[in-house]
Amino acid sequence: MSADTIIIVPTYNESHNIERLIDRLMDLRNKVDVLVIDDGSPDGTADKVKLAQEKYEDRIALIEREGKLGLGTAYVRGFQYALEKGYERMCEMDADFSHDPDDADRLIDAVKAGEADVAVGSRYANGISIINWPLSRLILSYGANIYARTITGLPIFDTTAGFKCIRREVLETISIDRIKSNGYAFQIELHFRAWKAGFKLKEVSIVFREREEGVSKMSKAIVREAIWRVWTLKFRSIFGVL
Repeated sequence: MSADTIIIVPTYNESHNIERLIDRLMDLRNKVDVLVIDDGSPDGTADKVKLAQEKYEDRIALIEREGKLGLGTAYVRGFQYALEKGYERMCEMDADFSHDPDDADRLIDAVKAGEADVAVGSRYANGISIINWPLSRLILSYGANIYARTITGLPIFDTTAGFKCIRREVLETISIDRIKSNGYAFQIELHFRAWKAGFKLKEVSIVFREREEGVSKMSKAIVREAIWRVWTLKFRSIFGVL
């Protein structure tokens, strides 16, 4: 542990991106460590991370898992690692450059300054800030966020955002091992549990870009999970069994 903030990056077939992303994160104004959680990428992503470990020594960690176990379980494993190691802030970030690495500084700053317990990199806080998405996907995403926000009452526009910085106390309080969602529903559930526990969520407007390399991990199963999971969260909250 060389910093008090860690950025968790789940990967599957991101060998074209991961070294360049790590280099960018190592140059942030806020000193960070990076944890890559690789789900058995057949393209050699983990090997590229190991090269970065040689370059940056103790600032890069790697957890290798066998097969695609899902985004939610990757983040839960990453949060457990970060809590065990004593980090004060944990960030989530995609590996494909849809999230601008420089924006991580703004999210970290918001949490450091006490402006937020969860600083959310939002695509929808200032209108729609998305580049190069097809109209069909934009409609799906925007509609899904309206749907989730209406049912759960979450006070943020981008309920499914996967770019954020979280204060340690949030993860200690909400019992992350109880989060069972895996796809985009994982982000909704994390936001919902933090909000219901009394923590402050703040959106930081970002520009989201369609991934530069590889293919999207979106699937019908991920969409279906998000549709029903918001109702589960709503009813469990009403009955006090969240």
